[in-house]
Amino acid sequence: MMGKIEPKVDLVNHPQHYLLHPSGVECITIVEHFNFCLGNAIKYIWRASEKNGVDPIQDLEKASWYLNREITRRKGDTK
Repeated sequence: MMGKIEPKVDLVNHPQHYLLHPSGVECITIVEHFNFCLGNAIKYIWRASEKNGVDPIQDLEKASWYLNREITRRKGDTK
């Protein structure tokens, strides 16, 4: 009798937390239409609470960091 073969998880191209959003859409499908900072902010918001062992507050703080960087860039402040 053969054992059940588990599907191989692709941790590089499709980690499980990439596919957990209720919409069924991968985050990259959306964020690739934004600039770097806005795309990263969306990514961190999108995936907050979906990564095992990562505090969702940390991801939301990262999103805030990228949003603040984009605000600074748009204001023309190059500090």
